Amino acid sequence: MEKFDIIVIGGGHAGIEASLSSSRLGLSTALITFTKDKIGFMSCNPAIGGVGKGQIVKEVDALGGQMAKTTDAVGIQFRILNKSKGPAVWSSRAQVDRDNYAKYMQDIIEKEKNIKVIEGECTYLLIKENNVYGIEINNEIKIEGKVVVLTPGTFLNGLIHIGLESFPAGRIEEKKVSKKLSIQLKNIGFKMLRFKTGTCARLDGNTINFDILKKQEGDTPPIPFSFSTEKIEIEQLPCYITYTNEKTHKIIRENLDRSPLFTGKITGIGVRYCPSIEDKIVKFPHHQSHHVFLEPEGKNTSLIYPNGISTSLPVDVQDDFIRTIPGLENVKIIRYGYGIEHDVVEPTCLYPTLETKLVRNLFFAGQINGTTGYEEAAGQGLIAGINASLKVKGQKMITLNRTNSYIGVLIDDLTTKGTNEPYRMFTSRVEYRLLLREDNADIRLRETGYKIGLVRKEEWEKTREKKEKVKEIIKKIKTKKIKVENGKITLFEYLKRAGVKLSDFDEFKSYPEKVLFETEVEVKYSPYIKKQLKEIREFKNLEKIKIPEDMNYNEIPGLSLEIREKLSKFKPLNLGQASRISGITPSAISLLLVYLHTRSDRPCPEKKDEKHRKIL
Repeated sequence: MEKFDIIVIGGGHAGIEASLSSSRLGLSTALITFTKDKIGFMSCNPAIGGVGKGQIVKEVDALGGQMAKTTDAVGIQFRILNKSKGPAVWSSRAQVDRDNYAKYMQDIIEKEKNIKVIEGECTYLLIKENNVYGIEINNEIKIEGKVVVLTPGTFLNGLIHIGLESFPAGRIEEKKVSKKLSIQLKNIGFKMLRFKTGTCARLDGNTINFDILKKQEGDTPPIPFSFSTEKIEIEQLPCYITYTNEKTHKIIRENLDRSPLFTGKITGIGVRYCPSIEDKIVKFPHHQSHHVFLEPEGKNTSLIYPNGISTSLPVDVQDDFIRTIPGLENVKIIRYGYGIEHDVVEPTCLYPTLETKLVRNLFFAGQINGTTGYEEAAGQGLIAGINASLKVKGQKMITLNRTNSYIGVLIDDLTTKGTNEPYRMFTSRVEYRLLLREDNADIRLRETGYKIGLVRKEEWEKTREKKEKVKEIIKKIKTKKIKVENGKITLFEYLKRAGVKLSDFDEFKSYPEKVLFETEVEVKYSPYIKKQLKEIREFKNLEKIKIPEDMNYNEIPGLSLEIREKLSKFKPLNLGQASRISGITPSAISLLLVYLHTRSDRPCPEKKDEKHRKIL
C-alpha cells in the first residue's frame, strides 16, 4: 500500500490550495483527480475575484496561497469594483485566460516535488475507530494517508440538466461522479444536502457584432492581485455589455414547461445571488431587461462567456432566446448552458479548523461545505491544507475568525450557522469590513503565513516595512501643524478633510504610493476604526471563554430543551461561537457563562460579570 502524509481528493480550486500548502510545508501529498489535464479548470465564468471575493483572494495570497499569483500571470483584464464607494468595500476582479489558468496551475503542481498526482475516483474512505487512515481508488487500489482532505466540488453525486435531459457528471466535459463516496458519507452520519448551480453557453466571438455594443475596459494601469507582483505584463482585453429584452423574456416564459427548474426535475437549492436567466424573469417580472456581460475566455480563443444568462433550458430554446439579444443576432453557440445538482454536507459538522467532528483526521473544503465560487473554495482549501499539515506535524492548528479575515467570516458562518442554500461571500456579511480591507490583507495575515512557513522571509520583510512606514507617517502627522481658517490643527486632523492627500505635501512624496494610501485610509476613517476596534475587543472577550468538548449541557439548570439540543449538536468551542448559533439566546449565554465559572472552580468577579453582561 502506497503511503502519504496528506491525501487531497479533488483538483479544483480548493484541492489545488490544499495540496500546494501541504507540499510546501514539506509533507508528501497525493492529489487524487479524475483527469490530470482538468486540474484548475474553471467550470463557470473565466474570472477571479469580485465583490467580497477579491478580499478572499488577497487573503489567500497573504497567507502564502497560489490563486492571486496565477491570476496575475494569466489575467487579461483587471478592475477594482465599488470604486465610487469607500475602500472598505473595494473588491478586485480579473478576467483570466481560462486555458492558461489551468495550464499554469498544472505546471505549478507538476514542479512540486512533494506532490504525486493520481488519476482515478475515490470510491471509499478507509476508516477505523472514527479515524480516517486512507482511501480506496476505483474500488481496488488502497492508499494510506495520515490525513485526508476532501474537495470533490460538483462531482459529489453530480447530475447535469439540459432541458428535460439529465445525466450524471461533475461538469459537461467530464461525465464522471463520486456517488459511492456520497453514500458512504451519509452512512457515516453526515447530514447531506442537495444544491444546484449552473453555467452559461459559450459563444463564438467571431459571430458577435461588437460594433453596436458598449465596450468595458479594465483599469489603467491594471492593479495586481498578489502583494508580490510588481506589474501586470500581459496585454489587456476589453469586455462588452449588452441586454436581454422583452423578446428574450417572452421566449423564456413560453418554454418554462420545458425547464427542469420549473418542472420540478431539479430539486436542489440554487444560488440566490447568481440565478439563472429563467429564474430572474420569473422572480423579477417587472424588469424589462437584464445585463449580459460578454467576457473573453482568453487571448488565443474566440470563445466568449455571456455572463448573466446562466440557464438549463433546452438547446433549441437557448438558440432562440440568445439570438434576440443585441449583438448576438447571428451568434454561433459553441457549447450550451446547463444546470448541475450535487451533494453537499451540512457544514456545522466541522470545527473551525475544517476538520470533521464525526471522523478524525478528515477535512472538508470547497463546495462540499455548501459554498459556491472559486474564491470561497480556495480560501477553505488553503486553511484545510494548512491545518492538515500542522496536525500531521503535531502542531497547533490555526483558526481564523471574524475579526481578522473574510476567510474567518466565511468559515465561522458555515460552522456555526450552516447554510440552506449555496453560500457566497459578500462585504455585507463582514461586521468589521473597514478593518478587513483588501489593501491591508498583507498587514493582517502575512505574518501568520510566514510563521506557518508558506510566506518567504523577503515577502514578510516587505510587509513589515510597509507597516512600519505607516506608523512612521502617522507619528509625524500627529505633531505637524497646518494653518487653517481658524488657526492651526495637526496634519492628522487636516487629512480627514475631503480631497486632502499626503502626496500634496513634499515631505511625503518619497514614500511608496501603497504606504500613503494605507495611511490615508487609517486616518480618514480613524473614528470608525476606533469604534470597530472596541467592538472587536468585546467580541474577543467572549471568544476567550473556552467551552470543554465534553460539556454536558443537560447539567446546566435553566437551559431549555431546544437550546440544550443545539449546543450538544454544534459543540461550540467558546462562548462567542455559542452566541452565534441560530436560536441561542443572550439569557442562555449568561447561564452558560455562570456555569463555566462554577465548573472551573474559580470565583466569578462582579466586575467581570458586568463586563460580559454589557457584551451580551
